[in-house]
Amino acid sequence: MDRRKFLGRAAAAAVGGIVVPTIIPASALGKNGYTAPSDRILMAAIGVGSMGKGNMTNFVKQKDVQFVAVCDLDKKHMTGAKNAINKFYGNKDCEAFEDYREMLDEVKFDAASIAVPDHWHALIYTDVAKRKIDVYGEKPLVRKIYEGQKVVDAVQSNGIVWQTGSWQRSTEKFRRACELVANGAIGTIKKVEVGLPNLGDNRVIGMPPVQDPPEDINYDKWLGPVAYRPFRGVLHWDWRWILDFSGGQLTDWCGHHVDIALWSLGLDNTGPIEVSGVGVYKENNLFDVPFEFNIDMTFENGLPMKIANASQLTNGMGVTWYGDEGWIHVSRKNLSFSNPVINDFKVPAGGIVFPKSEGGHHRNFLDCVKSRALPLAHVEAANRAISAGLLGEIAMMTGETIKWNPKSQSLVGASQKAENLLSRDYRKPYKL
Repeated sequence: MDRRKFLGRAAAAAVGGIVVPTIIPASALGKNGYTAPSDRILMAAIGVGSMGKGNMTNFVKQKDVQFVAVCDLDKKHMTGAKNAINKFYGNKDCEAFEDYREMLDEVKFDAASIAVPDHWHALIYTDVAKRKIDVYGEKPLVRKIYEGQKVVDAVQSNGIVWQTGSWQRSTEKFRRACELVANGAIGTIKKVEVGLPNLGDNRVIGMPPVQDPPEDINYDKWLGPVAYRPFRGVLHWDWRWILDFSGGQLTDWCGHHVDIALWSLGLDNTGPIEVSGVGVYKENNLFDVPFEFNIDMTFENGLPMKIANASQLTNGMGVTWYGDEGWIHVSRKNLSFSNPVINDFKVPAGGIVFPKSEGGHHRNFLDCVKSRALPLAHVEAANRAISAGLLGEIAMMTGETIKWNPKSQSLVGASQKAENLLSRDYRKPYKL
């Protein structure tokens, strides 16, 4: 389907050899502030559950976007998204697919909004990038460090525009905090603390019995590259607490608060050189991610950073920078300071100015699709944010102090166990 096909369908219907005009919404003709169809960005959505549905809703409201296809392994999600798109446009042109590969083969589009479980990220991201389709992809970038390197390579070698769903970069509060830090409002930064959510004890559920998967979903395909495991009642959302699929709150939130910490300090293209950590795990529990984590890392410039679940840190959730002239803390709730006068700090002439995202994170992506500029949350930044967390995961799982070369993105003098945790075996026939 090209940019003009849907307009052609709506413009007329042939009845008995006579062309009969149909009612065409003003939006289809480029009126009422909408972009003409020939100039719209054609989009598709892969994964239309919670985050996927939210992203799709944000994009569909943009007047220069036309959604042409949706894809989800859950038939209810897929059908619901298709119907919502068609209702919004007042037609039946949106196509629906269970397999994203079929959608790539059958539908032409410019950009994809992708929100699927973490264990599927690397495969889908690289496949879409190889088709030279621009991507708005959810964080965390990948489940394993090796996968992150493959995604970065696919994005860069194919010249696509990539925006990670690390939307905090597009908000004034986080941008302001980063500008203050980068311009010396609290002097030289001595250490950084990153607080991520606690995982509550309500996630201690033991080992639920094996049961049949829901009829509306292809469970084997949902598992994808992960080794087969019996279904125990967990699919949507709670897959985050199972190590095969995700790394819990640690990896789920690295793309938010660790991302902000790195952005503020100009560390988007590097990583730590040493990492150690301690995690608390629950035995005989389906949810096997760390319930608590406390990770220390040091960067090449000597800066120490701690990543821990919120209850272990003084300021809890968010990022706290400690300088030799005070501290700054930012979270989604507030921006606070050791001394209120810090907030009066003005960026000096020639200082470091962080880019503003006019119109929000989704708009920034669309603008970059048109201009081919680098989006705020580019792929290398996403790779470095999640690799910091994944190095912490490796340190916790091995009990080792990890030495890391951020330039070659390789371990230095590590055990074979640590090396093995950089990647994972894919179940046949899946291959990255």
